[in-house]
Amino acid sequence: MIHAKQYSSAGPNFIIIHGLFGNADNWHSIAQNLSEHFNVYCIDLPNHGLSDSMVEATYPKMAQAVLDWANENSIDTFHLMGHSMGGKVAMQMASMTPEHRIEKLIVADMSPVDYQPSHLSILEGLKAIEETTITSRKEADTLLSDYEPVLGIRQFLLKNLVRNEEGHYQLSLSVKNINDSYPTILRKPEIDRPVDVPTLFIKGELSDYITQDYANTIMTLFPQASFKMIPGTGHWLHAEKPMPFTSLVKRFLQST
Repeated sequence: MIHAKQYSSAGPNFIIIHGLFGNADNWHSIAQNLSEHFNVYCIDLPNHGLSDSMVEATYPKMAQAVLDWANENSIDTFHLMGHSMGGKVAMQMASMTPEHRIEKLIVADMSPVDYQPSHLSILEGLKAIEETTITSRKEADTLLSDYEPVLGIRQFLLKNLVRNEEGHYQLSLSVKNINDSYPTILRKPEIDRPVDVPTLFIKGELSDYITQDYANTIMTLFPQASFKMIPGTGHWLHAEKPMPFTSLVKRFLQST
């Protein structure tokens, strides 16, 4: 089961997919803004938020879960955007569904390539939280600080804390499934043919997730790709500069 938050309007359908360790709520402010023009759905990926857990979370399996949810909700055509790991899920979806079902695709700071591990310490920290009885958010932050020194990243990760029936805090993440699937998450999506969908890749200037070295791969798999860069931003470009990011998204989706 896929959980989604809807921000409704009479406009075209627009599905937004968060990245690793995120959830639908990460996009709340941007979704509210975009709902003036689009019928926005922010989804929780498997193993995240309120969606079901998934063992062996490959890109085809995650993509199919989102497509099944769209089918169940009679969302026949839609715009699609994914950030980071969600960008890979979105690219996978575009390769698996008939052309013209996805009208436009936006990939935020991600390329269809393999990446090196960069979250191993975070995963250890999340496992430590799971193995500890946590009674306050401050306690969770103190524990996580042994594994992740950057406050902003810890604050993002701890948005997954929810209070259980005993009054303790736990993570709304399937940490074991994410950890077991992590080698697969690092890999590129399984795309075996060019995706003929108008696609916008948005890069954070200070991020290395989209580089010149990846341009040929992107253009081979997404021949209708265009590129934009947001100055002074890293991988979390939509959180660092939400207004320029949202303006780029609107302009691309509303262009003919």
